[in-house]
Amino acid sequence: MKPYFAFLLCGLLLYGAAQASPQSAASKNARRVPNTDQVLRAVLDHPTQALASLSVIAIRDGNVVYEKQFGRRYIHGTDTTKDLSVNVNTLYRIASVSKMVASIGAMCLVEQGKLDLDADISRYLGFRLRNPHFPEVAITARMLLTHTSSLRDGAQYNFPANVSMQSLLLPGAAQYGDGAQWAKKRDGEHLAPGKFFSYVNLNWGVLGSVMEAASGQRFDHFMRDTVLKPLHIAGGYNPEEFSAEELSDVAVLYRKKKEHDVIWNPAGPWVAQVDDYRARAVVKRAGLENYIPGSNATIFSPQGGLRISVQGLSRLMRMLMNQGELDGVRLLQPASIKTLLSEQWRYDVARKNGDSDRGLFLSWSLGFQHFSDVSAPHYGDRLVQGLPRFTGFGHLGEAYGLQSGFMFDPQTRNGMIFAIGGVSADSAGNFGEYSSLSPWEEKILTALHEEINQ
Repeated sequence: MKPYFAFLLCGLLLYGAAQASPQSAASKNARRVPNTDQVLRAVLDHPTQALASLSVIAIRDGNVVYEKQFGRRYIHGTDTTKDLSVNVNTLYRIASVSKMVASIGAMCLVEQGKLDLDADISRYLGFRLRNPHFPEVAITARMLLTHTSSLRDGAQYNFPANVSMQSLLLPGAAQYGDGAQWAKKRDGEHLAPGKFFSYVNLNWGVLGSVMEAASGQRFDHFMRDTVLKPLHIAGGYNPEEFSAEELSDVAVLYRKKKEHDVIWNPAGPWVAQVDDYRARAVVKRAGLENYIPGSNATIFSPQGGLRISVQGLSRLMRMLMNQGELDGVRLLQPASIKTLLSEQWRYDVARKNGDSDRGLFLSWSLGFQHFSDVSAPHYGDRLVQGLPRFTGFGHLGEAYGLQSGFMFDPQTRNGMIFAIGGVSADSAGNFGEYSSLSPWEEKILTALHEEINQ
């Protein structure tokens, strides 16, 4: 070939490659995104493990790289034209992820000098609080935040406005009952406050009451004004005060079983569990107008009652990734973020220093779970299948058919968030392949993880 023609052919080939590259990249991207959509759609429409709705976000290096909503936030039942799809504004009752958000509020009080993590919480509650079986040990906010307080859920954890923490927790008081709210000494000295991890919802009712006493505000108002509003996050812990627009965005939570049934019916209809504000108006609770902050924050469900969107959760995640700041708003100092994520408890098989719940709870920080990537069949806290592994901090949630997850790695600034608005199969009877999670949670997280690592 003559040099001129060789030069011309080389130029044409280079020009063609330059023109084709953007198109090829776009085509590759166009192929990639629908694959994730298809995986998640298949999870949603599984023949025996279907989901009512699903909202997800994946974050890579602090930036949202994938966000999608599937399914319906409201299912009419007989007229599908009246169903409402999930959208970016959909608010979910996010279950125990609410605890993690409340811990952010608690740290705001620490920064303000109004809460001491290691002080006896009696000073805030206004009465001397002790586990009667371990009267020499003071209970602290740090113990509440790490589930090591020796409180238990045996006496439930939600009470009307006219029930005070004092009447519930003090022996001989009106609501004390048989004392099932406390770990007992006969079960072992290792159950004393500060020594044993037991995942307990009541910890957060007491913590919310302490936060109210420290701030002088109702828990729902404090969290709204101190954490949610500054970050421009819709929702809150009290739907009674939501606007009509916010109520219309709330997802109804579903199961494929009736409230008190033990049998699930994956082929049956979706049954509304909570937050069906189209079927009935929000109930204004009696006594709330005269409520005294610090007396009983369980009425605002600090342990599970936050209504928030997945997008709102992503703003919280990015704030944490950015060492306490987002969009020019500083919520917390970097030192406070470090404190929140510092390990406080780790499961020790030899000492049996906690209830690991089939390996799901192996390490805990201040209101944040530490996912350490331990795996065995149907056991462990591994989040994703395949490499690279994902370790980090966050929280899981499950209640009334809702399942949720919030987990991020502060080093890589990668994260995953999901909210499921209803399940058709019992997660307690459907175990994951490599963890204590359900099979659908494993598939959702693995799909999001693959998006992060594209």
